[in-house]
Amino acid sequence: MSAHQSKSIFSEKSTPMAIRDTVKKAEQLMETSMKGNDASHDASHVWRVRDLALSLAREEGLSSNPDSMEIVELAALLHDVGDYKYLRDPSEEKLVENFLEEEGIAESKKIKILSIIKGMGFKDELAGVGNQEFPPEFGVVQDADRLDAIGAIAEPEFFGLGIARCFTFGGNRNRVLHDPTIQPRLDLSKEHYMKKEEQTTVNHFHEKLLKLKDLMKTKAGLRRAEKRHKVMEEFLKQFYAEWDGKA
Repeated sequence: MSAHQSKSIFSEKSTPMAIRDTVKKAEQLMETSMKGNDASHDASHVWRVRDLALSLAREEGLSSNPDSMEIVELAALLHDVGDYKYLRDPSEEKLVENFLEEEGIAESKKIKILSIIKGMGFKDELAGVGNQEFPPEFGVVQDADRLDAIGAIAEPEFFGLGIARCFTFGGNRNRVLHDPTIQPRLDLSKEHYMKKEEQTTVNHFHEKLLKLKDLMKTKAGLRRAEKRHKVMEEFLKQFYAEWDGKA
């Protein structure tokens, strides 16, 4: 068992065997399906999101409800399985739904897990999904995923993990690092956001990452996001100064 797997809230012997087995199988499915993804959306990203989601869930008072914690953990583990950005085969879109059915997950839990996964993307926020009412499990999983996008180190003098992920993804997509003549698209619709227009990696900070702090759904997520947001602001300040030859 890996160090990441051992952090599962359901790894204790007191947990029913069926739940432990389901979580273990979810971990295996995630690792297998995401093998070959670039480092911005690999298994390590999902391990961090799972650990963050469980931590936020505890801070938000969900740990007294085992069903809620199971929903949080499974949704976090499976949230990037079948991600449209990395689809290799159309059948991958059904991997999570088929898995939950094969594992005999109760219908009410299955519906919650799938709704979390399908509704947590930034593109859906642009489409107005984020303005709807959402269950607490949704909030902690989405916040955990977004926290991993905006940095992991609070001290501004260090390079945040979210920043590294952003540049890794940009490199994988062969995006230009920065071009002052290409302005960020600040008023985006879902359709506009998903278009493969010429964009730069640095513009992604303005189009998405710098907006995530104010989109946090939980108080615990917001507390952490405020620190990570400062990392990005300090990074961009230094980046532009160096780009212009002023630092």
